[in-house]
Amino acid sequence: MTSQPMPRRIALISVHTSPLAQPGTGDAGGMNVYVSQTARRLAARGVEVEIFTRATSSSDAPVVAAAPGVTVRNVVAGPFEGLDKQDLPAQLCAFTAGVLRAEAMHSPGYYDLIHSHYWLSGQVGWLARDRWGVPLVHTAHTLAAVKNAALADGDTAEPRLRVIGEQQVVDEADRLVANTDTEAGELVSMYSADPGRIDVVTPGADLDCYTPGAQEEARRVLGLDPDETVLTFVGRIQPLKAPDILLSAAAPLIARARESGRRLRVLVVGGPSGTGLARPTALIDLAAELGITDAVTFLPPQHHDRLAFVYRASDLVAVPSYSESFGLVAIEAQACGTPVVAADVGGLGVAVDNGRTGLLVPGHAVADWTTALEKMLAQPDQLRAMGRDARRHAEQFSWEHTASQLLSSYSRALQSHAAQGGTASGAQALGRRAARRWRRRRTRMNV
Repeated sequence: MTSQPMPRRIALISVHTSPLAQPGTGDAGGMNVYVSQTARRLAARGVEVEIFTRATSSSDAPVVAAAPGVTVRNVVAGPFEGLDKQDLPAQLCAFTAGVLRAEAMHSPGYYDLIHSHYWLSGQVGWLARDRWGVPLVHTAHTLAAVKNAALADGDTAEPRLRVIGEQQVVDEADRLVANTDTEAGELVSMYSADPGRIDVVTPGADLDCYTPGAQEEARRVLGLDPDETVLTFVGRIQPLKAPDILLSAAAPLIARARESGRRLRVLVVGGPSGTGLARPTALIDLAAELGITDAVTFLPPQHHDRLAFVYRASDLVAVPSYSESFGLVAIEAQACGTPVVAADVGGLGVAVDNGRTGLLVPGHAVADWTTALEKMLAQPDQLRAMGRDARRHAEQFSWEHTASQLLSSYSRALQSHAAQGGTASGAQALGRRAARRWRRRRTRMNV
């Protein structure tokens, strides 16, 4: 039996956010965790990983050894600070030049494969793929068409530039990695992607870090009252993630708890990001308007070791996002034995086992969220049972499993690439790719 081809070394491209950044700050979030965790797991299996990301500080070293077998290259492209994600398309030329120059320092064939994350990285990967004669695997993480179809009130739509850029990357990539079957379907229905080029690879959680533990100890570490009921939001503070839904839904429950002599607290962990930067105090102002300031605690983004205490300290973790390709927070919380109440959108239907490890809420009506929260909190025995099932459910989603699925996708990309001419370069190879692109676009136009 012929063994499947495996890459020796991959170039992993993550333009707008570094795996070294703290999730929950700026544009850093689940994608940072995904890139960092999968890179480490791949390296542990003998695949060298070099991650190209944009330098955001003059103090960033050009090259950082992030872990055994994992190197981060901080590419200078534009000013270190003051650039929003929307400004980065203008810096792609400079970033791509940095990537190509790094490869040019080595003998031809140094990288076996490119894996790009998010559409900006896909634009860079597309050019590097043609230059190096290697396959391109792309993970979108989020899709503009999906986000624009489910905008929060007052949020800003993703620009047409991004939609076009995503379409180009979908057309160009040798293989596309989707987090769930739902996302794979969106790639087909909204971007006319070839289903035969899509691999579904579920993200995971660090099951050694996120484990069940004593709630009382976790609350002591965080300085929380051991006798309060704690509802928690973890993530970037922006309309897309909808932390305001949790505050608004919890307000009447906080009032009822006060009347009965009990205490309910909302814990918000994260920092302003994206369109949330326009109103960085919006949640603080909302808590004041709702009259629940004294029942809301805000914490900055937490390192993963301390974040585990956040999950353990919570009675419930809420993920009310308007759009979520998967929902790492939901898996991390469940890995710690904490049930989750989440919006029934995107990949959250996979991340949460509805009725067994948490509850999925259709839509974002505040009254529906109040009802869902109240229903779960009113049944403490069932809540504890959900917590036990939550850990067992989360154990299906490990980064080791994700790495195995990625290696299978890489193998398919390498096999397909070899069948189409291998490492051929120049006009002949570019001509074949141009022909494939034309066939895809003509098919899409005829649909």
